[in-house]
Amino acid sequence: MTEPPESAAPGPRPDVCVIIPAAGSGVRLGEQSPKAFVELHGRTILERCVDQISGLDAAVVVVAPADLVGEARSLLPPQIRVVAGGAHRSESVRAGLAAAGDAQIILVHDAARPLTPASVFHRVIDAIRAGHRAVVPGLPVADTLKAVEPIGDDLALVTRTVDREPLRAIQTPQGFTREAFVAAHADDAGLATDDAGLAERVGIPVHVVSGHPMAMKITTPWDLSVLRRVLHSGEVGS
Repeated sequence: MTEPPESAAPGPRPDVCVIIPAAGSGVRLGEQSPKAFVELHGRTILERCVDQISGLDAAVVVVAPADLVGEARSLLPPQIRVVAGGAHRSESVRAGLAAAGDAQIILVHDAARPLTPASVFHRVIDAIRAGHRAVVPGLPVADTLKAVEPIGDDLALVTRTVDREPLRAIQTPQGFTREAFVAAHADDAGLATDDAGLAERVGIPVHVVSGHPMAMKITTPWDLSVLRRVLHSGEVGS
């Protein structure tokens, strides 16, 4: 069967591109469909993710499973470009970069964070425009943290309490100058789960801006049920 042509945005392209990797299987979610195509209060997770950034002055590239590229295109507005992903997340991200045109600011955003407010994207972009090469959103850690030594199937010995004050739980979008993004991915073996970690590995300073509680990631059935209840209640942040 002939694959439909890629959708592409008409006219001049902005200097920001948001890459949305959506090619994962989402095994831990326990659903029949890949995670990005699971229903979330009447729309797919992928649709809701794209909805949140519909007003952003940026090109958007969605990286979908190869066999679901056509379905992804049918769900999304025509200006959203959809390309096939690879076997690993990093391969999918690089496929997104290849479709990003000449954008000089690259944001990578988890499709599994579908309610991330646009304000988080703006904070990341503004920090990059201010001169930082790599920027991620994050939240202070609320829980007490313990380092442990496993000693059984469901038993561990606490070795120390970790100071949570300097720690942040990192979210997406993770933003980069194009130069920094290319450098970060230049020697990646294909198994990275965090683009900022690749930047750190090659010596690129990574800065943190404020994240948002609504940028929580859907990984388990519990996460999915929480966001369904949030949408049902209408308590979506901005």
